[in-house]
Amino acid sequence: MALSRNPRKGNGSLPDQVRIVNWDAKTGEGWADYADGAYAIINLAGEGIASGRWTERKKRGILESRLNAGGAVVEAVEKAGDKPRVVIQASGIGYYGDSGDEIVEESSLPGSGFLSDVAGKWEPSTKGVQSAGVRHVIIRTGVVLGVDGGFLSRVLLPFRLFVGGRLGSGKQWIPWIHLDDEVTAIRFLMEKEDLQGVFNLTAPNPLTSKDFFGLLGKVLRRPSWLPVPGFALRLLLGEMAKELILSGQRAVPKRLLDSGYEFKYPDAEPALREILTGS
Repeated sequence: MALSRNPRKGNGSLPDQVRIVNWDAKTGEGWADYADGAYAIINLAGEGIASGRWTERKKRGILESRLNAGGAVVEAVEKAGDKPRVVIQASGIGYYGDSGDEIVEESSLPGSGFLSDVAGKWEPSTKGVQSAGVRHVIIRTGVVLGVDGGFLSRVLLPFRLFVGGRLGSGKQWIPWIHLDDEVTAIRFLMEKEDLQGVFNLTAPNPLTSKDFFGLLGKVLRRPSWLPVPGFALRLLLGEMAKELILSGQRAVPKRLLDSGYEFKYPDAEPALREILTGS
């Protein structure tokens, strides 16, 4: 079962056997009963961080949408007679801020900035389920690479027009993960009942922006010669450019690897080839 603020849209993107239930992403109204007897709740809800310039109103909506959804999950679990076995709480790799060339693991300290602040408040929004005896897992997801939407959909057009290149200096790290690994890693964490706490959901081999976009050009058989200057991105997108595009994290999934998870796509070139060419 999936909860959605737009069930009609969900009907076109999810398998027929998935039941879609309308949710306001704020309360347990209309769906809380489904938590009773559920195996797991995976909370991915939150307003998109890349869906508009970061005005103060937008930033407030990003944070509040996550806290409201987390509170609704805790409320539903508390009311359930037969508690779920696990709640998996989404978060982002932005928790670590701009970490430069430092390798960051789950034990690394939080960084600074808006995204780090949001993640620091978002992650404990469902911590209350632990009081009900429910296992609590936090996933800090990197840049998800998939065929529809997301990061790749925003950067492919310039390459297809032969004007692609790195963003900014190219020195910032991109902690990417193939969508297939994102999904299977979540299932792995859901089913491994001895695992709890924080897990980075990123491929074990992050790349700098320069290397990533050079590889993207190679896979597409397009040049990667025209960088987008950082000042232009800051002028166009403001604070969002600084934190989402011009900053990065050299994050690795230490706890996931230590737990025995095996990545289908540990390296970016096979991942991009599978997504973009099907090979």
